[in-house]
Amino acid sequence: MQKRFFLSAAAAAALIAAAGPAAAQNWKPTHPINLIVPWAAGGSTDQVTRVAAAELEKALGQTIVIVNQPGASGAIGTKSALDAPKDGYTWTAGAAQDLGTYQTLGSVNTSIHDWHLFLNVANIQVIGVNPSRPWKNAKEFIDDMKAKPGQISVATAGVTSAGHNAMDFIVKATGVKYKEVSYDGGNPAVVATVSGEADATTQLAVEQADMIRGKRLRPLATVSDKPVELEGYGIIPPLSDTIKGFNAPANYFGIFIPNGVPDDVVKTVERIWRDVIPKSEALRKYATSRGALFNPLYGDAAQKAVFPAIQANAWNLHASGKTKVSPDTVGIPKPQ
Repeated sequence: MQKRFFLSAAAAAALIAAAGPAAAQNWKPTHPINLIVPWAAGGSTDQVTRVAAAELEKALGQTIVIVNQPGASGAIGTKSALDAPKDGYTWTAGAAQDLGTYQTLGSVNTSIHDWHLFLNVANIQVIGVNPSRPWKNAKEFIDDMKAKPGQISVATAGVTSAGHNAMDFIVKATGVKYKEVSYDGGNPAVVATVSGEADATTQLAVEQADMIRGKRLRPLATVSDKPVELEGYGIIPPLSDTIKGFNAPANYFGIFIPNGVPDDVVKTVERIWRDVIPKSEALRKYATSRGALFNPLYGDAAQKAVFPAIQANAWNLHASGKTKVSPDTVGIPKPQ
């Protein structure tokens, strides 16, 4: 006699519940994912995003197409990702401190809490100057800016960029005035400095690394209270050696997925960020060779890590008259 076994409704529900989390972490994309880099090719966002995308492609078994869409200091590409269908196939990337301040600038109506953050590295800005210029250290550079207000040109990637943000910190600490020359990405800003089109740049170490190693840029200091050891060059001293008490929060970069996409997309990428990305030798090597800190984070930990830089960036922009609304009206209280 054949025996039949039946599950009770409660037991069946328990099995479904147990399988649920595992199923939610196994999203299998059926066609390529578009990953919008809202800056020019070759810059800091483009560099690290391509390395991270290659790791994600292996984990997901699907192609990730990098789409460079520069303009408006990253706002155009970011808005494209925000406005895209919430099917999980359009992501963006960049610096979290930029993403968190677009709303105060009136360029994109979004806050950091509208996104799932998948951070990979923290970057530090560097004062890099054209070797034909006279400055040999940060003190000489700052003293000359004080002596020639508004005459020394600094190349940045625009108003929300890491380079502009670095100069805001320097201006706040020293009172100097400078001439800003804006480009559609960190790489063009660095190239402009190398060519002599600008006197200096304060873009990220990762964007300047090759030019520093090739002696086509002279690094004067990190815009930080921490030095950076750059492979093939040596130690770049911190600006706090010149300006006592100077500090700046870490500038985290990563991949951003908008809220509203299917939950299994988010859970799958979270699993990859927990189990795969921290073991990535490609990302670790990228960080050590470019003067960056390899520190994968996601979820609440990522939101907490990026907020100090968002606060500082938003209020520096507000103090310099560049915002459309006060940061505290969009959930960014003034740093204590």
